[in-house]
Amino acid sequence: MQKGHKGLLKRIKVTGTGKVRFHSPNSRHLKSNKKGTTVQSYRKSRYLGATDLIALSKMLGRSLRTAKRPAATGGKD
Repeated sequence: MQKGHKGLLKRIKVTGTGKVRFHSPNSRHLKSNKKGTTVQSYRKSRYLGATDLIALSKMLGRSLRTAKRPAATGGKD
């Protein structure tokens, strides 16, 4: 069995619904030169998209529930 990437495991959290939550980059320090609205946006919860989940599941060594792509829907008929 393959081990999960320890650096990645420390930086993300897989929620109960299968979404992958992470903290915003640039939100730790050196915030005095940034606008207040920018700093406020760092506090929001961030979730990874479906394209990133495929690469993440390879790094973790297990499949994530939301890594499955939705079925392709045709154009409007």
